[in-house]
Amino acid sequence: MTRRDQIRIDPRGRKVKILATIGPASRSPEMLEKLLLAGADAFRVNMSHGDHADHEAAINAIRALEKQFARPIAILADLQGPKLRVGRFKNGEAVIRHSGHFVLDRDETPGDENRVCLPHPELFGIMERGQRLLINDGKIRLKVLEADENRILCSAEVGGVISDRKGVNVPDAEVPIPALTEKDRRDLAFATEHGADWIALSFVQRPEDIAEARKLIGTRDIALCAKIEKPQAIHRLDSIIELADGIMVARGDLGVELEPHEVPPLQKRIVAASRRAGKPVIVATQMLESMIESPTPTRAEVSDVANAVYDGADAVMLSAESAAGAWPEESVAMMHAIAAQVERDEGYRERVRFLETTPDATTSDALAHACMTIADTVPISAITVFTSSGSTARRVARERPGTPMLVLTPSIRTARRTALLWGAHAVATKDIGSFEEMIGKGRRMALRHGFGTAGSKLIVLAGVPFGTPGSTNLLHVVTVTGDELDKHAE
Repeated sequence: MTRRDQIRIDPRGRKVKILATIGPASRSPEMLEKLLLAGADAFRVNMSHGDHADHEAAINAIRALEKQFARPIAILADLQGPKLRVGRFKNGEAVIRHSGHFVLDRDETPGDENRVCLPHPELFGIMERGQRLLINDGKIRLKVLEADENRILCSAEVGGVISDRKGVNVPDAEVPIPALTEKDRRDLAFATEHGADWIALSFVQRPEDIAEARKLIGTRDIALCAKIEKPQAIHRLDSIIELADGIMVARGDLGVELEPHEVPPLQKRIVAASRRAGKPVIVATQMLESMIESPTPTRAEVSDVANAVYDGADAVMLSAESAAGAWPEESVAMMHAIAAQVERDEGYRERVRFLETTPDATTSDALAHACMTIADTVPISAITVFTSSGSTARRVARERPGTPMLVLTPSIRTARRTALLWGAHAVATKDIGSFEEMIGKGRRMALRHGFGTAGSKLIVLAGVPFGTPGSTNLLHVVTVTGDELDKHAE
């Protein structure tokens, strides 16, 4: 059996998913195939970099790989969001003196060591004395002394070199700007037209930001991921999780706007809240940062990835490591090795279930919980879930069962989205019309995809009438027979 044939049937034996960012180092079809074979389950298209032609070529290459390997692959289009930046300087840069004064104003004249334009009028008038402005990922820290509609006078808590168009973070105020810029709207239209499965919304501050993006997506079958990277989002976390389809712990900007020691407990809180809601949660940013330049990570980075896996995150993400680094394939392979090792740990199942995820008072949740209980009691080779929308698979995944989950759906879009769901191996297949057909197909697909042999027991979970979203009401335990082996061979 070749490596290529193996990935066609191998459910990897890993429950946490790997999301790899595409960039100059990885957008070629040859490298994308290497990343898939190394362990990537989904790919992130970063709309902050590159142009639509680059992104279209990468998306087409991913869809070709999907067809080649008969494996649904999720594509997440990550919108840039309203990134705030300073204007330009006379000499391209200037030095802000430590403890000195510095002015941000609306004058478009190139700046110097005393002032620079801040081309965001919405910030003037909302800033108050004592609030902070962080420039260039927090390398320069300014504290507001006074502010009006045209000028913000600051004291430099931490000075340094500042250059053209450096980013500005405003951690202490809610910025009255929409989560979607005109560029984001164009990028969103492009992503929906070219078949993205997930849209990631950057710099979410309030539930209304999710609603705005949802309105633009309309009736398209695309999932929406809210990136948590602003302190203001933490205050409204439950409402944001309720409206989004998934959550990303975007530790980059979150770590700029908060003190570094505040981020780890917040990461655990966000992961736990998302899991309780049954929404996929991705931990992202700087997970294997040193592998941008080195073929091996630091021990601290390995522990960081491992902790996210132990916490039960649905997916872990590579950013520059796979997008622009010198070792993209090795980065994916390393993340796969770390996750697989953690999941082999005898204490993993206990730790990943330490969080209590109480089922809602619905038949669907009760049956999903029963799947875990049965699999803990009886030797079960797979939980086979028939779903059209993916909601049943999310309910089962929320319980973090020790048994693999085989998701069978008539919708390729649902199968692709499920590529970011913990423990799920999705297959797009024809719909079923009867109980007997469901049982037969469940057995055959389990055999075909390596989830059992003759004598193996399967849990089959579905809803009657078949094809009706949200109607999960049937749980059946079946045994794979010799007849099914014969039919599979045919």
